[in-house]
Amino acid sequence: MMPKKRILLAEDEDHLLEAIKLNLELEGYKVSTANNGKKALQIFKEERFNLVILDVMMPEIDGFVVAETIRLENSEVPIMFLTAKNTNEDKISGLKKGADDYLTKPFNLEELILRVNNLVKRSLKGDELKEFNSYKIGEKTIHFNSFELVNEDTSITPLTKKETMLLKLLIERRNEAVSREQILETVWNYDVYPSTRTIDNFILTFRKYFEPDPKNPVYFHSIRGVGYKFTDQH
Repeated sequence: MMPKKRILLAEDEDHLLEAIKLNLELEGYKVSTANNGKKALQIFKEERFNLVILDVMMPEIDGFVVAETIRLENSEVPIMFLTAKNTNEDKISGLKKGADDYLTKPFNLEELILRVNNLVKRSLKGDELKEFNSYKIGEKTIHFNSFELVNEDTSITPLTKKETMLLKLLIERRNEAVSREQILETVWNYDVYPSTRTIDNFILTFRKYFEPDPKNPVYFHSIRGVGYKFTDQH
């Protein structure tokens, strides 16, 4: 017997959550639910899913931040937004956060099921999905899945999960300033509140890893009063 395909559904309207869950289960899916963004991230880290469906306006952490955080750890799982935010700007913002689909409320249930089926099929074709698994800075290569930095002499420096997530965020936003607030939201999920000094220490560590001269950085920059920036010509 084939295992059921798994869906994470995050929606803060209880009646809508239960209605969608029931209909997805009738289609043969196994559905895990969350009624706020923080819980959705906790569940996502504990299980493996074929699709994530997110409301945008949720308590604790909004759906856009949830999607962006998921993308730092997983570039494969399809993400669908199901939301009342229906302007073109909202849709573009959602897609930029890494969503694969964006369906506005009120929606047609049959259309939702069709879109879900299509996204789940795509999730099963991992070889066709582009992964952001590694990135080269100078002569050193970061391997995000294994939390390793391969040095020029092929020796390996282990990276912590937080180091890997922060590197990925800065690299994905390369040549752009990333605010401390955004780093808190996507890397720390507000579980703890690192001080500015904590984030500064991460940047200092990155300079030791990658900069030819850590005192005169060319890759990792602190932007006074704003946040941090990774500069590269990739």
